[in-house]
Amino acid sequence: MRPEAGKAVAADGTAIAFQSAGSGIPVVLLAGQSNTHRWWDSARADFEAAGHRTITLDWRGTGASDKPDEPYSTRGFAADVVAVLDEAGIARAHVYGTSMGGRVAQWLAADFAERVQALVLGCTSPGGAHAIERDRSVRQALVQADRAAADRYLLELMYTPEWLATNQGPYYVVGDPDMPAYAKGRHLTASGKHDAWEVLPTIAAPTLVVHGTDDVFNPTANAPLIAERIPDARMELIEGARHAYFDEFRAIASPLVLAFLNEHRFS
Repeated sequence: MRPEAGKAVAADGTAIAFQSAGSGIPVVLLAGQSNTHRWWDSARADFEAAGHRTITLDWRGTGASDKPDEPYSTRGFAADVVAVLDEAGIARAHVYGTSMGGRVAQWLAADFAERVQALVLGCTSPGGAHAIERDRSVRQALVQADRAAADRYLLELMYTPEWLATNQGPYYVVGDPDMPAYAKGRHLTASGKHDAWEVLPTIAAPTLVVHGTDDVFNPTANAPLIAERIPDARMELIEGARHAYFDEFRAIASPLVLAFLNEHRFS
């Protein structure tokens, strides 16, 4: 089903584009840094088929959303998600955030607990001094002068060689190609400054932490840090998966997440 497009207005007047598809219990799908709703193009169908209404959005600075040249933050992005929920008429939803979307989801569950039924945090990090940072060699490879080589390296961080050899794309998890350079910088800073360590123990929503065992883009060691910090959180590691586990390992990841959400259905 093709998603229906809408616009919400954040507290500061920024227009946030969002997409809604399917019907049933709502689940908000939050994409990674510098990405649009297309991050979820493949997996969202699994949730709709299972009887969920899916809600995605284009982060401010991406896609069809406004792109103000001012500081962004993961906590501010969480407030943008609430503006989308309000516009969509959704009082409470399941929330599934991956990568930077998982950082945003942490704030959403901490600051707006009444809006979150169950929480899934995928391939993400608590941020701050307690987080496990990616290796310096990874950071250097991503900023090398040879942009074609850097782009290829990013794909290899997302997917296994076997997947890349048989799937020619297009790939919607490597950033919005039309995003202004200043907005990319704003996203990078927002993600880099994320630090939800102190509020993680306050999260009351049932929480599932998912990560690929071979993720070096956002090291797998962050998963147990989050799972141990959030009360009663559960952790599942997907063997052999890299950062885009939700896409390449969709046949494992989607049923795993759906089973968890089904355990915590709305009363």
